[in-house]
Amino acid sequence: MRSRRWSLLVVLALVVAALALVGCGDDDDEATGTTDTTTDTIASGDLDQVTLQSKWVVQAQFAGYYAAKDQGYYEDEGLDVTIRPGGPQIVPEQVVLGGQAEFGIDWLDNLLATRDQGQNIVNIAQVFARSGMTEVTWKDSGLDEITDLRGKKVGVWINGNEHKLFAALTKNGLDPQNDVDVVAQPFNMDLLLNREVEAAAAMTYNELAQILETENPDTGELYTLDDLNVFRMSELGTGALEDGVFVTEEWIADEANQDIAKRFLKASFRGWIYCRDNPDACVDIVLDNGPTLGEGHQRWMMNEVNDLIWPSPDGIGIMDAESFDVTNQIATDYDIIKSAATEDAYRTDIAEAAVQELEDDGEDVNGDDWEKPEVEVTPGGE
Repeated sequence: MRSRRWSLLVVLALVVAALALVGCGDDDDEATGTTDTTTDTIASGDLDQVTLQSKWVVQAQFAGYYAAKDQGYYEDEGLDVTIRPGGPQIVPEQVVLGGQAEFGIDWLDNLLATRDQGQNIVNIAQVFARSGMTEVTWKDSGLDEITDLRGKKVGVWINGNEHKLFAALTKNGLDPQNDVDVVAQPFNMDLLLNREVEAAAAMTYNELAQILETENPDTGELYTLDDLNVFRMSELGTGALEDGVFVTEEWIADEANQDIAKRFLKASFRGWIYCRDNPDACVDIVLDNGPTLGEGHQRWMMNEVNDLIWPSPDGIGIMDAESFDVTNQIATDYDIIKSAATEDAYRTDIAEAAVQELEDDGEDVNGDDWEKPEVEVTPGGE
């Protein structure tokens, strides 16, 4: 009996001691105010699951997001991110509004059009700081200025992609409806290569490379930039912004989701910084995720996309108010939206918080010293 009583006393003492330690732990947490939800999430192994809807198929245009996933940056921020590729039948705004993704990527004028229709989505990060859209002519055509396109067959992608070109023509005294012969252009450069149009639309990171990857039948060599005139919408003052990250206003109104968004942007920006400093590695990451395009083409695209992001004077992803105004004006002038959008179409606070944390970590968020290298063009983009 004495032995049993002693054992019970020992057990009771251990229980009391354990309770005392738990109490001390609670007091200490309250005293220090430690509420690091990211650390707690990672420690518990319970990552926040979110989905990003891309604008197009897997390609270097979206390399920063694939790099952030590959390098573990999302996981470092307590996130499990699924990247959904886009395609011709996929509208990122519809996917996000339908609840299949928290984040989407699309051009800013498309976002403004969706908002104009009463759908509450908002840009939270403008990753591309400048437009990659151009109009291209052959050097031997003598069409050296955009004003030379009067009376010419001008190819452009219709159904929303033509507005930057139309704005550039209007700005230079040409009526897009009467002064040029607008031709609906497929998503390739065949019309220009076959001389069926005298000018054609091209993104710097995609269709422009398609021309340069093609053999000139007269010389047996690949075409070069010396064979072309390239009118850049950004240089003509009509470069409406592309590739921004958006969410629904309802989702981002939740403070917990604002924290998730900040962590998502921080990791994504870190991915783009990685691609700026390690472009070849990012090309390999993209190819591992979907070898839709050849390595040579992806390498060109990675270089040109970096050129659209860097330098970022205000920090990567932070909307420039003047660039927003240009896009807004184009959207208004060409009836993409019925009335001019207000500044609540975008917010910068979440991107600014993400950029600040990256700066605190010693990351270069501006890329002021980045210089665009030359990339070898390969036949057929292989």
